[in-house]
Amino acid sequence: MLSIKKNYKITFIILCLIFSNSFPQSSGFISTKGKQIITPDGKELFLKGINLGNWLEPEGYMFEFKNAESSRKIYEVINELIGPEAAYKFWETFRKNYITENDIKFIKEHGFNSVRIPFDYKLFTHEDFSPDCSQPGFSFMDSVIAWCSRNKIYAVLDMHIAPGGQTGANIDDSWGYPFLYNSPQSQELTIKIWKEVAARYKNEKYVLGYDLLNEPIAHYFDSKEFNHLLEPLYMRITKGIRQVDTNHIIILGGAQWDTNFKIFGKPFDPKLVYTFHTYWSDTTRKVIQQFLDFRDKYNVPIWLGESGENTMQWINSFRKLLERNDIGWCFWTFKRLDTDRSIVSIKKTGDYEAIKKFADSNRQTFEDIRKNTPDRKIVLKALEEYLINIKLDNCNINTEYIKALGL
Repeated sequence: MLSIKKNYKITFIILCLIFSNSFPQSSGFISTKGKQIITPDGKELFLKGINLGNWLEPEGYMFEFKNAESSRKIYEVINELIGPEAAYKFWETFRKNYITENDIKFIKEHGFNSVRIPFDYKLFTHEDFSPDCSQPGFSFMDSVIAWCSRNKIYAVLDMHIAPGGQTGANIDDSWGYPFLYNSPQSQELTIKIWKEVAARYKNEKYVLGYDLLNEPIAHYFDSKEFNHLLEPLYMRITKGIRQVDTNHIIILGGAQWDTNFKIFGKPFDPKLVYTFHTYWSDTTRKVIQQFLDFRDKYNVPIWLGESGENTMQWINSFRKLLERNDIGWCFWTFKRLDTDRSIVSIKKTGDYEAIKKFADSNRQTFEDIRKNTPDRKIVLKALEEYLINIKLDNCNINTEYIKALGL
């Protein structure tokens, strides 16, 4: 009888350990409860956010480049214009100036309560970004998380560019194909980076969560080949994160640019949020109905991680649609060059046209590069002006965009 009681006691202890590990009740962190994202005191947190796009994952259209669409092609343009050493200094200053604590204060003061921080995985490896083989991503992320904490604004960390490419397009800086899904090495590197990031920020209470892969699997690839591989990869990444961090939310995007939730089964972690992205659609309920149905079926939170790049009327209408259906949002994007379709617009000087012209020129051969390279003095002046103009104090504020978001 004594041995039976002892065995029951051991079994109970094991079950408690398993249960507590699977459903952590860490205090002080944003969590989930049913269909809601909740604050540490159990109240609903309705997210109103903006993306910090282009900062840690440059995109060609934000520089007004037509041909140099992806990050690596933008880096090629700058390298060809001023050489690798000067280019390294350019990007160092770019990242220092593009987003600062003043930007985070501005975002908070205008009514936002969250930011999504897209990043390139290479910032957390020894590839490309640092001649001394350091990992500069952590210094940038340390800074922005500290700014968010001081200003009481929540940060979502988003792997926008994953090893091998999760999308197969310019936005993931890939080689035109989603190699991540058939590359064990790239998958292991993805898990490793997320595990390192989670271990570093596991105790940060203004880190809301981890958006594992941005817009996976473009619609023009064979969905039958790739879609069934996505959720198992999410499970493996989540397992790696949970080994070091049980405090934070895990955010999962659907296939085909975060639009297809049919690839998901029953939620496999107690702190999951499912994210969708919608651009240039109607602003009627039918656009979001599949996501509402998924939320009802599994009793989980859903969140709009990206939308925008449209008229103020459209943004206002779509934002209201989301709010009527209790869906938190994060629009795209906070800052970009010479536009009214972001919160902040960077001023463009006349000399910058020389940079654009070169980026859009034929640069297939070294002869082409030599022939099309503008005067170095003009280039250096244009880039110096650009680095000054990206500072918040030198930008134009699009107040109509802020009003369209109801802020």
